[in-house]
Amino acid sequence: LVIGRWLRSWRGTWRAKRRARRAGSGEEDAAVMLRRAGFTIVARQARTWWTPTVDGEPVETELRADYLVESDGELFVAEVKTGDEAPQLSTAATRRQLLEYQVAFHLAFGAGGVLLVCPELNAIHRVQFPLSRT
Repeated sequence: LVIGRWLRSWRGTWRAKRRARRAGSGEEDAAVMLRRAGFTIVARQARTWWTPTVDGEPVETELRADYLVESDGELFVAEVKTGDEAPQLSTAATRRQLLEYQVAFHLAFGAGGVLLVCPELNAIHRVQFPLSRT
């Protein structure tokens, strides 16, 4: 029983460490990709505070994007995703995160768009969420 618990704990820790290594490596690879694609990295782990309200009460929330980048005078939020599911817009968590970034980082920094960077696929996608009824 004790050995079984230890093995489950070790396996979970090993998986978490492997995911963290993959993500860290992905961020470094993404930085190289962004530079090669003509983007200038303005900030890493760019932070902003956003304060939505719930029933009129402010809820201060910190947001942290992997990169703020610039190209041709336009600022973008760049989010790096690795793995099989995370780099896909069909993944709800990714889609919601990018939509949140589009709104909050536009308000905070004037960012004009969001980039989904997938180093394992060697792809940079500009993601646009229409926010008007056109």
